[in-house]
Amino acid sequence: MENYPNRPKPNNYLVLAIISTVFCCLIPGIVSIVNAAKVNEAYALGQYEQAERASKNAKTWAIVGIAIAGLFWLLYIAFFGLAIFGIFGGLMNAGDFQ
Repeated sequence: MENYPNRPKPNNYLVLAIISTVFCCLIPGIVSIVNAAKVNEAYALGQYEQAERASKNAKTWAIVGIAIAGLFWLLYIAFFGLAIFGIFGGLMNAGDFQ
């Protein structure tokens, strides 16, 4: 169990995980934060493969959280945007704005 002096520590993506948790989707963000915390611990114990796996999982879950939030906002804007256009279209046809 050596510390792999010639192998760099994998990125833990903690900032991306926190941003994903705060601004996007809570559950995938928390999973991402947990995996990000495992990167430093595994690397310090000399378990480089586990550190790399935790790094990839942290990045994946953060991106999943951001993608879920993006999809949610896209559907939200599409649904309510179309509803507003429908309301205005109905009012224009009724002659209220002529």
